[in-house]
Amino acid sequence: MKEFTLNGQMRETVGKKASKLMRKEGMIPCNIYGEHTADGQPVAHSFAISMAELRKVVYTPHIYMMNINIDGVARKAVIKELQFHPVTDALLHVDFYEVNEEKPITVGIPVKLNGLAQGVRDGGKLNLSIRKLNVTAPYKQIPEVLDIDVTNLELGKSIKVRDLSFEGLELATPADVVVCSVKATRASRSAAAAEAAAE
Repeated sequence: MKEFTLNGQMRETVGKKASKLMRKEGMIPCNIYGEHTADGQPVAHSFAISMAELRKVVYTPHIYMMNINIDGVARKAVIKELQFHPVTDALLHVDFYEVNEEKPITVGIPVKLNGLAQGVRDGGKLNLSIRKLNVTAPYKQIPEVLDIDVTNLELGKSIKVRDLSFEGLELATPADVVVCSVKATRASRSAAAAEAAAE
């Protein structure tokens, strides 16, 4: 997993009014949920990061381990949740989850399909149904992408989460979710019909 350093500053005021003013100044309100708990829930610390810095890690397909420096205190964290404006799609808020080397985390990792599927060679079209799979593992074991070999995937067939396994990773996405499939096209159906007629 790639690492990225962000610099933040603790927030002295919270609330909608303070957050709105902060965004006008180019800062995005954030929370980091630590491992220390209060009433069974992780303790949240409020801080802010400039939109200029966040843009590099939010608008990208890559997954990052964040080294967040908040007023001189360094913490390792992953993005837990992003909140966007429903109309303008502007970034409103970011939640981070603090991690350590031993404790497993669950994050979504991009899927990469490798090889030319047999079904595509037969005239079908390869469809990717889900772009990320949730995996659980200590963060140092989490890869940047999940490579899936589709070479033997035939026309009309699919690969589901239950068909996959990755060393050192536990798949957290439901087992019956379809990852990719090869669907028949008009050309492949015509070819099949012609072949059947010839036989």
